[in-house]
Amino acid sequence: MNLVLIGYRGTGKSTVARLVAERLGWPWFDADVEIESRAGKSIAQIFADDGEEAFRDWESRVVADLATRDNSILALGGGAILRPENRAAIVRQGRVVWLTASPETLWRRIEHDQATAGRRPNLTAAGGITEIIATLDARRDVYRQCAHHEVDTQGRTPAEVADAILEQIKLQ
Repeated sequence: MNLVLIGYRGTGKSTVARLVAERLGWPWFDADVEIESRAGKSIAQIFADDGEEAFRDWESRVVADLATRDNSILALGGGAILRPENRAAIVRQGRVVWLTASPETLWRRIEHDQATAGRRPNLTAAGGITEIIATLDARRDVYRQCAHHEVDTQGRTPAEVADAILEQIKLQ
C-alpha cells in the first residue's frame, strides 16, 4: 500500500510527504521532481517547449510507475488527478489524502515560494488568485472523488498536517 498526497499547489504535499515518510520509515517520491528528472527540464520548460498535453503525458507515465511501488509516500502534482488512468492507478495502489487550504492561503504560499514560481507555469491567462479559484472550482469534485481522506492544511504547520494524516489513516 502507498500513501498518496493530492491537492492544489501550495498545500504542502512535498514537505508533508517527506515528514510522513520519515515517521513511517518509508521512501517518498515527488512526482514533479521525477518528471523533471526524466524529461531533463523543468515543468515550466516542458510547458513552453512541448505544451500542457506533453507534460500530462510525462505525468501519466510517472504516476503509473510510482503507483507500482509499495509502502511509499507519493506527492503528486496538482493536476495529476485530471486523467482517469492516473486516478485509477493511485486509488488501486494506495490510500489517497487530499490536502486543502483556502485560495487566499494558497496564493500567499505560492507567492512566497520562489522555487514554485520558477518551476511551474501559470495554468490560465489570469494567473494569481483568480487562477487558483477557477482551477480549484474545476478540480474540487475530482479531488473529492478519488480521496479517501481530506486534511485541511489551513493554519497548520507541516508537522501538524503530517500528524493529522497519520491519525486519519492509523499507520503510526
